[in-house]
Amino acid sequence: MPQKSGLGRGLGALIPGGENASTENGILLVAVDLVSPNPRQPRSSMRPEELEDLTASVREHGVLQPLIVTPGEKAGQYVLIAGERRLQAARLAGLASVPVLVREATDQQRLELAIIENVQRSDLSSLEEAEAYRQLAEDFDLSHEEIATKVGKSRVAVTNTLRLLKLPDAVKNALIEGRVSEGHARALLALPNSEAQTAALRTVLVQELNVRQTEELVRKLTGEKPVHKAKPAAVPEVAELEERLRSSLGTKVTLRAGRKGGTLTIHYYSDEELDALMGRLLKE
Repeated sequence: MPQKSGLGRGLGALIPGGENASTENGILLVAVDLVSPNPRQPRSSMRPEELEDLTASVREHGVLQPLIVTPGEKAGQYVLIAGERRLQAARLAGLASVPVLVREATDQQRLELAIIENVQRSDLSSLEEAEAYRQLAEDFDLSHEEIATKVGKSRVAVTNTLRLLKLPDAVKNALIEGRVSEGHARALLALPNSEAQTAALRTVLVQELNVRQTEELVRKLTGEKPVHKAKPAAVPEVAELEERLRSSLGTKVTLRAGRKGGTLTIHYYSDEELDALMGRLLKE
């Protein structure tokens, strides 16, 4: 079983002095072409507009925060641990070299740190996050509790995110394309099989259902009856007053007590009964 590292502190544990580290802290300038992408990078895509903005900033100011790398298989070559967007932006901006901090890291640590960096910046989609957790669980034999500790999330959040991988491709694609939200996807997971989930997805898209409406649709499809709150029992004092008023007025009377005051409803069932009630109440 791979040795587990205390990486819950995030990238700060690898960067002496944080973002303001200087050359005294071991920052090197390395040719861009000598830095290979992290093979465990959980991000599968980047929004073009974000990368364009970062590229413009890098072109004007350079890479301000060093990349975190680990030595590669060949001397002078490096493998990226964290800083995927900065590396891509540097290449697009035409930079010849980038500042790096060289740290020893195992394959597992590369994945953990890539997840931490992206999660801290909200860069991962829910499915990318789920796939990264799957790698930690299956490739490195980590429990959901251990994953949660490392990435700074609750165990329930990790477990629920992993469940998204069980969705059929149609639902996954709709989630990736932004046609449904993670809330929609979680609701569809309650259906018994991929065929039912895909069919329900079509209904969600055609009728443009929100998450709450999708949950209601799933309840109907699974035959689950809506939960109705039991009618509160009448307070004895209120019931007694209703009975006294009913006897006095000769008709149904309903009392509803609130925090301050309440309502008194007198029922009648014909014009003649209304006239009789008016006479009693107004003493005419």
